[in-house]
Amino acid sequence: MEKVDFKKQLQHLYAPPKKFMLVEVPAMQFLMVDGHGDPNTARVYQDALEALYAVAYKQKFISKQVLAKDYVVPPLEGLWWAENMDTFTQQRDKTQWDWTMMIMAPDWITNDIFQEAVAQVQKSKSLACLLQLRLETYHEGLSVQIMHLGSYDAEGPVLAQLHHEYIPTNKLVENGKHHEIYLSDPRRVVPEKLKTILRQPVAPLAG
Repeated sequence: MEKVDFKKQLQHLYAPPKKFMLVEVPAMQFLMVDGHGDPNTARVYQDALEALYAVAYKQKFISKQVLAKDYVVPPLEGLWWAENMDTFTQQRDKTQWDWTMMIMAPDWITNDIFQEAVAQVQKSKSLACLLQLRLETYHEGLSVQIMHLGSYDAEGPVLAQLHHEYIPTNKLVENGKHHEIYLSDPRRVVPEKLKTILRQPVAPLAG
């Protein structure tokens, strides 16, 4: 049975260079859960990740057993925003952040499979955020992205350059939420070697 690896199939989305580049992101299906607060200290963030990974791997198991379709579970991704975006791009006040954490699900994962995965996880584990998960299509379209090498706290200057230099210089405007894709496991990789894709949906400046 072939095992699909979407990071390899979609290299233009999951392996960008270390410089800003424009990319067209198609509509994709994700497991999603929403929350608020500092990801380093908020218990709800850890609860959200536990539920996401549990259902993502259960869906993979069901897909393999029932549909004879196997795949590598894609990396964790996150949409981030705040009422005052300066708290994200410059001040980095994480207590003010809102987020949607998500993991891409293949298009053959139906809502019935999602519901069955949730039900099976619920039978074996008590997870605080489990019933807050949803399966939803997300379409970013035209976006700017870059590969960031380093700690999450070192993203600030790159984001400032993106929002205050690259976007206006190229006559673009922001058109959606800041998006991060985590290619490294922070439990196993030192901060200065973490690989994170930073992505911002954009649109041409009107006029």
